[in-house]
Amino acid sequence: MPTIHLTTFIAAPVTVVFDLCRNIDMHRQTMNAYQEEAVAGIRFGLIEKEETVTWKAKHLFKTRMLRVKITEMKKPDMFISEQAEGDFKLMKHEHHFKPCDNGTIMIDLFYFETPYGILGQGLNSLYLTRYIKRLLEQRNKTLKEFAESDKWKKVLVK
Repeated sequence: MPTIHLTTFIAAPVTVVFDLCRNIDMHRQTMNAYQEEAVAGIRFGLIEKEETVTWKAKHLFKTRMLRVKITEMKKPDMFISEQAEGDFKLMKHEHHFKPCDNGTIMIDLFYFETPYGILGQGLNSLYLTRYIKRLLEQRNKTLKEFAESDKWKKVLVK
């Protein structure tokens, strides 16, 4: 099963980074290039444990739907989102947040498995793992930009 491990330093308090990461409006902004929008479940604001959101987005030349559920949450240390319905055979994204002297260390662990057996494994190694890694890196770059400026106040304080 492919695993993507990213570590990002963000010069902002852990509570700000944690809340930005689980904010539906912020997620939409970080995935703007993919025309991602929340179409069912929690569609605005902060998602909580046991809640779901269904995302509609353009990925790999096709409009796709992905419903995720927050299966675990320990504020402001971590939360886990898992596919409840979608194209993956399995998808689990662990979000970890560690406060440090001058900000927050954000750690993403993204596990996924595609259907189609050997064909799916080939797609993973040739393309999909790099695609998802770039997507997550872009998301983290946008989160970092918001958290390290006053932009986060427009997203979290309404």
